[in-house]
Amino acid sequence: MQSTTFRADAVLFDMDGTLTDSIAAVEAAWGAVAIDLCLDPETVIAATHGKRAIDNLAFYRPEIKAHEMDAAVEAFEQSILDFADSYQKRAVRRRTSGESPAGFSAHAGSDSGESTPALSDTSASSRSGSLTTSTSTSPTTTTDPTTGTLRPSFATRLSDMLASAISEDSVLPVFDESTDEKRADADIEAAWETEADAVDRSIHILPGVKDMIECIPDGRYAVATSGAKTYAYGAMTRVGITPPPVTITADDKRLKAGKPAPDPFLLAASCLGFDAKRCVVFEDSPSGIRAGVASGATVIAVCTSHERSKIEGCGAHFVVEDMRKVRCVIEGEGAAMQLAFTVEH
Repeated sequence: MQSTTFRADAVLFDMDGTLTDSIAAVEAAWGAVAIDLCLDPETVIAATHGKRAIDNLAFYRPEIKAHEMDAAVEAFEQSILDFADSYQKRAVRRRTSGESPAGFSAHAGSDSGESTPALSDTSASSRSGSLTTSTSTSPTTTTDPTTGTLRPSFATRLSDMLASAISEDSVLPVFDESTDEKRADADIEAAWETEADAVDRSIHILPGVKDMIECIPDGRYAVATSGAKTYAYGAMTRVGITPPPVTITADDKRLKAGKPAPDPFLLAASCLGFDAKRCVVFEDSPSGIRAGVASGATVIAVCTSHERSKIEGCGAHFVVEDMRKVRCVIEGEGAAMQLAFTVEH
């Protein structure tokens, strides 16, 4: 282990996977989109991570018209927050009503009003194709923020449950296409509801984040996220982070492109009044790391959502476990103030 110290004027934070861990809720939301479209959840989750919802929805849902996109993005990002809140709401309901924990029934609590956000209303025939086998390089584990240990990703858990459902009743006495499609559709939704309701997808603040933010003076840091305003502000406030005055979200009309383009970080630095080349970027995703590098900033990559091997080749100047490996000290005052960072790597 060695330490490196350098100085900068300001800090540009990514949000999800860097400041907050809402990856389980995000995976669930994109998993729902994938299943609605009869695509492999793991592939969709890998392809969408670190990118703007507007870009992802434009790719996977090209039928959404331009004038409908803002509403579609807002609805999708509200579904992320709903997934994040659903477990706690159901836990409270179970404590007050004596309800059995979700997971013992495929549609447990589906009439309670507090169930997992439903799949969109598509017919069995429109979703009847079989899910493809994933060849993505997405991580099959994510880091549990409360224990620091790796946990299976949503896509892995859902795939396992689907495989179990299929293997339990894989031979039908008489093949009937319409019945088979309906049974497959029911298996998918049953596995979805069971897995989604049984897992805590609450949003958490990541290790070292609180101390880091408290070290940096107001006006010297910003957030540049691929999330739109609904999700970004909702996620930060849920973990006690006050969104800074300069918070660049994906729906900011001043942006011409999202990550991996450098535009979000360049705009954030400009709004703070600093050159991006004199800033530090904290990022967790390959697309975000590349965006930070392209902006000219010094990039510190945190291994909070991806294994080190998945992000080491993205160009980051430093790769650390999490923000606890980075210390910040203020040097000087006023216009001459600098932030001295020491990175253990």
